[in-house]
Amino acid sequence: MRVAIVGAGIGGLCTAVALQNLGLDVSIYEAAPVIKPVGAGIGLAANAILGLKRLGIEQAVFEKGHQVTSLRMLDVDGKIISNQDTELLGPDFANVNLVIHRSELHEVLLSRLLPNSLHLNKELLSFRRKKENLILCFSDGSSSVTNLLIAADGIRSVVRQQLIPDSKPRYAGYTCWRAVIENPNIPLNEMASVETWTAAGRVGMSPLSHNRIYWYCCMNAKENDSCMREMKPKDLADSFLNAHTPIAEIIRSTAPEQLIWSDVFDIKPLQHFVYEDNIVLLGDAAHATTPNMGQGACQAIEDAVVLAQCLATQSDLATALKQYEKRRVKRTKRIIWQSRLLGWMAHWESPFWCRFRNGILRSVPKIVTKKQIAWLFKVDF
Repeated sequence: MRVAIVGAGIGGLCTAVALQNLGLDVSIYEAAPVIKPVGAGIGLAANAILGLKRLGIEQAVFEKGHQVTSLRMLDVDGKIISNQDTELLGPDFANVNLVIHRSELHEVLLSRLLPNSLHLNKELLSFRRKKENLILCFSDGSSSVTNLLIAADGIRSVVRQQLIPDSKPRYAGYTCWRAVIENPNIPLNEMASVETWTAAGRVGMSPLSHNRIYWYCCMNAKENDSCMREMKPKDLADSFLNAHTPIAEIIRSTAPEQLIWSDVFDIKPLQHFVYEDNIVLLGDAAHATTPNMGQGACQAIEDAVVLAQCLATQSDLATALKQYEKRRVKRTKRIIWQSRLLGWMAHWESPFWCRFRNGILRSVPKIVTKKQIAWLFKVDF
């Protein structure tokens, strides 16, 4: 069986590794002419680490990343709103959460591909059916025939748009800046990722390997706001002068060229990830979510592992893909809705309602928090 994967992001590359491990003939088509070391930090929760272990690359990823044990949400004064500590789940989950530079994770995945399986400068324009096969048509005029098409081409997926024209990215109402910087001698809790909620917006920061810091901030804004696009680190730091230290100091230590800006989008949950018995949606193409739960890449990794398991255990392709869909649609739908809700709450601007929200979250019993973390991290593979 010939397999074509469109998109060489985290989901596409993990899927390629998983299917090549099964001995399948896999080709990955990437629109970019070169793979550049771009992006900022990314969190890999325990469920993603378990997925990487199934792919046989857990150790290589750990060597590049930085381990943390908790995600702490703080108020503007630095007081804890919520502490999602994986140590609550016991020793199997205490030390399996990682923060890594996206380009370094990409580097590990690329190194695991079989030679000549990645094809660059292959922008997919459309696809069409020819009997039981699919013909992929690229912008350079070339085409390719495949038995199985896996769309891992992101939130603006060409494949999804051809299959489901009404499935469009939805602007979440807030925009985001992020950067990776050298630590300017600021003491941080090395075992925690921290996110601070203020009336002006929210700021997250995590330690990275090699004495680096990954930080991000999100603020309410109109879509594609030119004022937001032109913001510099000093402007962002000034927006959070009332927040606890060292938020403004870390943002101000960022060089303008280190800053990455983009609006935040997701898609409405889909009812199906499989179409016409041999077209599969995966990663953001299937279930793009806002980053509020840190599960975008994690769910793409889960997709890759589950799809490989289904193909390995079912002799019939259609049955295998139906099983993949059944295992993935419900879980990712819940994450999309929960992430939307969390983002909505996090971006309240009224100081009164912010205090009210923080009080409610602080009153949530630890057993409820533990159940939520357990559901998120304990996957079925």
